[in-house]
Amino acid sequence: MNSNSSKNTNIPQITVIGLGVGELNQLPLGVYQTLKKAAPLFLRTREHPVVKELEEEVSYLSFDHVYEANDTFEMVYKNIVKELIEAASNHNHIYYAVPGHPMTAEFTVERLLEKAGNGELQVDILGGQSFLDPMFSALHIDPNNGFQLLDATALQTKDIKMNQHIIISQVYDQMIASEVKLTLMEKYPDDYEVTLVTAAGTSQEKLRNVPLFALDREITQNNLTALYVPPVQKDNLLYREFETLREVIAKLRGRDGCPWDKKQTHHSLKRYLLEEAYEVIDAIDQEDDDHLQEELGDVLLQVMLHAQIGEDEGFFNVEDIIETLTSKMIRRHPHVFGDTTAHTEEQVNENWEAIKRSENETKDTEDSLLTHIPASMPALMQAYELQKKAAKVGFDWNDDAPMWKKLQEETAEWLYEVKQGNKEAMKKEFGDLLFVLVNLGRFYKLHPEESLHMTNVKFKKRFTYIEKVLTSQGRSLEDTTLDEMDELWEEAKRK
Repeated sequence: MNSNSSKNTNIPQITVIGLGVGELNQLPLGVYQTLKKAAPLFLRTREHPVVKELEEEVSYLSFDHVYEANDTFEMVYKNIVKELIEAASNHNHIYYAVPGHPMTAEFTVERLLEKAGNGELQVDILGGQSFLDPMFSALHIDPNNGFQLLDATALQTKDIKMNQHIIISQVYDQMIASEVKLTLMEKYPDDYEVTLVTAAGTSQEKLRNVPLFALDREITQNNLTALYVPPVQKDNLLYREFETLREVIAKLRGRDGCPWDKKQTHHSLKRYLLEEAYEVIDAIDQEDDDHLQEELGDVLLQVMLHAQIGEDEGFFNVEDIIETLTSKMIRRHPHVFGDTTAHTEEQVNENWEAIKRSENETKDTEDSLLTHIPASMPALMQAYELQKKAAKVGFDWNDDAPMWKKLQEETAEWLYEVKQGNKEAMKKEFGDLLFVLVNLGRFYKLHPEESLHMTNVKFKKRFTYIEKVLTSQGRSLEDTTLDEMDELWEEAKRK
């Protein structure tokens, strides 16, 4: 394999040689002959069976000292590439040998090819058997059924697909094995059986089945060790996976699914979304984390049902929802993902609103500033949002004195209509009174829905106290006077 369409003798050249995964007798003849005449020859590591057998036939320089001198693999690979490029510049043509196949889990080769893509180098790839073929043979697995190759030194939980065969390379010492174990235990049970495979495809091949919790106890230092994690067979172990949830919702809506789920529409689900949202708020107010987890799951269920309906009707799916949200979050947070600066919450809000205005200007519709406040929003919340939007363009009082005066005016007008007994006029003036109260609360940074919700909770607790006391006395609410209930109410306040 040649990284350039034609050779250019004016730029440094590196020939990368794969040493395969086993002993010398497994090395292709052409690779063996190239190694014997390769000069200068650099090895990523001399810790390989072929190197031990070839030591009397070839001269080389290894980069093992780079591993010892650096704390992170990123710096190791960066320094190896740097030394290789310097050597290639000095000698015009060098050879670089790596374990296995140069294109399998070889980050130094990836970086060299990036340099070649920029025209800085000419890189040729020569042979080498990947460790994967002997791994598949040793484990008796077919990668066509679903397979992942992951790097132990960069393993992240989000990369793991539990329903696939997983081979984790570079599990070469106890420290790496411990980090791999802890990462896997975020998804798998502690006693989940995994397999350590050492020197696959060689005469020294060894397989050991171990429970996950014992992984770092069982391993010995060896550069030829990889870890196999078999696919999960029990469905309940996949309950934490997003794809499992998606499959469950699709099945509920499918041909043989649940009659209730199948008949739902965007419109029929509206009330459930509101109910679940309010239950989330209750769980937050109760500071009950377990309850909050459950209620957030119920909100997610509503999102997934709407997404599945959208997919069934051919308009959108859950990936479209995620893409839209991700794009919006990145676009509206340029101080995080771009080069805009925002040091305070106020600056963030200003940027957010400016971006929203810019987005609206690109649309064909001539929207009012107030267009995007939902008509279905609860009235108190809608009043708050209307006032907040108007205030952002200066339609607002700078202090609270005019608001108090307006409150007195609206109170007087409402009382007048109460005396007149005109229901429609009373309703109108009462609405005006509430609107002014919302404005006053907003001035003091109090949200009307949150404030009224707190009062509702307080009322509920105190009234429930009255009921409990009366029940303990063998009395009912109907048989109790208002004065007696007021006395219990004051008692509840004290308690």
